[in-house]
This record gives sequence, C-alpha cells and structure tokens, in this order.
Amino acid sequence: METTTPEARTPEAPAPEAAAPEARSRELEERIAADPGAFRILTGDRPTGPLHLGHYFGTLANRVRLQRAGVELFVLVADLQVLTDRDVADHLSEYVEGLVADYLAVGIDPSTATIFRHGAVPALNQLMLPFLSLVSVSELSRNPTVKDEIASSRQASVSGLMFTYPVHQAADILFCKADLVPVGRDQLPHQEITRTIARRFNERYAPVFPVPDALLSDAPSLLGTDGRKMSKSRGNAIALSAGPDETAKLIRRAVTDADRRITYEPGTRPEVSNLVLLAALCQGRDPHAVAAEIGDGGGAALKQVVTDSVNEFLRPVRARRAELIADRGYLRGVLAAGNDRANAVANRTLEEVRAAMESR
Repeated sequence: METTTPEARTPEAPAPEAAAPEARSRELEERIAADPGAFRILTGDRPTGPLHLGHYFGTLANRVRLQRAGVELFVLVADLQVLTDRDVADHLSEYVEGLVADYLAVGIDPSTATIFRHGAVPALNQLMLPFLSLVSVSELSRNPTVKDEIASSRQASVSGLMFTYPVHQAADILFCKADLVPVGRDQLPHQEITRTIARRFNERYAPVFPVPDALLSDAPSLLGTDGRKMSKSRGNAIALSAGPDETAKLIRRAVTDADRRITYEPGTRPEVSNLVLLAALCQGRDPHAVAAEIGDGGGAALKQVVTDSVNEFLRPVRARRAELIADRGYLRGVLAAGNDRANAVANRTLEEVRAAMESR
C-alpha cells in the first residue's frame, strides 16, 4: 500500500461545527472507501491487563477492518499512561507483550501497522511542552471526560498527569499527523482538545498539523457479566485469552432475570439482552433471531448458547495467541520494529515543530 509521508500531508480544514459527529463519520467512511491510502489512523490501549470481548467488538474489529481496507494504522501501547489513574504500573512488561499478542491474534498485521510503545518514543512526549502552552487550565478543567475520570479515580488526589491527559493524548495523535481517530462518543471532548491544539499551533506558528477527525463507529456496547460496564478491573469481562472452562464459568455467573422466555429488549431487559447480543455478535446473526431460537429455554439455555458461541468464536484467536505468547522474542521484535518507525516519524515532527516555533 502506498501511503503519504507525514511531511507531505497538508492540514485539512476543520469540519463545520454544525455537522453532527455521526454525519461527519458517515462522510469519512465514504471517503475511506474511495481512497483508504489517503488516511492515517492513531489508536491504542493502556497495558493494564488482557483485552476482552468488549474491546474486540468495540474497537479491535474496526481497526482490523480499516487496516484491511488500506488505511495506514498506528497502534499505541500507552505504557506511560498506565500511571494516569494508578500509583504504580504493576506487571507492565507482561501486559505490554500480552497486548501486542492480542493485537496480532485478532488480525492486526505488523508488516503494515506501526505498533509502538509510548515510553520508547521520546520525541512524542516532548511535544507535551509546546502543546500545554496552547490550552488553558480552565479549558482542561471543563473537559467532561477528565471530570468523569477524576470522579472514578482510585487515587486520593488528582495527579498532574490525569489533569493533562487530553494534552498527552493530543501528542499521541499529532506526532504522526493522524487525520482520523476512532473514538466513542464519550471521547469526543478529548478529541476536541486535540483539534484545538492543532488549530492553535497552525495559526500561531505554521501549518504543521492536520486537524484530525473523530471516526465514530456503530460498535455495540457490551455489559459485563454482572450487568455493569465491562471492565478488566471488575472481573466481569471475558478476556480474549480466557480458556473455554474459564469462559463457561464467567457466563454461568452472568446476571439474568426471572422471565423464562428469552427476548431481545435492551431497554427493559438489559442483562438478558446483553447475553443475547454477545451470542449474536459471535454468530454474526441478528439478536432478535437468536432470542427467538432460544424461546422458552430460560436463562440456562441462554447461557449455554452464549458459552458455545463465544468459545467457537474465540477458538482461532486463542490458538493464534498461544503461539504468539510462546515466542516472546517475536513479540519484542514486532515492538522494536514499530518503535523504530514511530521514532523516525516523531523525530521529524519534533524538528518541524522546533523550526516553526523558532521562526516566529
């Protein structure tokens, strides 16, 4: 795939403010279909534990789809950002390699994707200083996503890293001049800070950065087996690396209700509907059809269908992941190659930033 180098990219005019994010995303999908090589995406995860089915259906499947379509993909292993809401980064090396194994097992191709580690790209993190000068404390404190993260933080006090997290995220996106960032609606305020920083830098110094667009997807939102938001820390998520027996045990504990007839009604039966949706996603079918097929079988039949569907769906992913984890040297090599590519891009961008600032 032929791609545009960072230096040759021209900052794109921002989308009209009146355009709804969904409408803009539909427009972007049409442009991607017409010319995928014109786009570069930055996405990634914090290595805080194994990825789960919520990650797969929420983001991973979309990344694989876009890469296979021909979009250039930068995938960040955000090891430094583990400290955003934690006092220490436990098991970091293990989680970093596990994250890379998850990426490759679901189909991300390291020969065309740049998979890199935050801490291995110094020039990326040096962009934080000029970027912090482009936003005010009040702008950061008004960010609703930061407010939510602070409210749910396990820390006794708010660290400077958490408060400035949107600026760090802007550096992640802009260092490689990504023009698309797949996000959920809850991440749009973070994305808007990135867009603000790009615009202000271009206006104050020189047109160095594209103004990246948020790419919303129709990804389903899966609840955990306890009916709450699926999360690694809550123990309610089915990890991609979980074995068949562990998966069955988790699903047996899943919350249902007293109505024996299985229906797909997310508004009134969220827990049952969540299990139906999970089975449907794994089978590639409509959830109403899956529910109708189970009928009066009750919760036990539903859980068995979900268990069989998940285990069959994850069977090739687990097999591939087991091969990858058995060859840690290969995983480290993938990261090393990605780190080298990311460093080359980051160094060039930092040079451009310095030249633009010194010329004023």
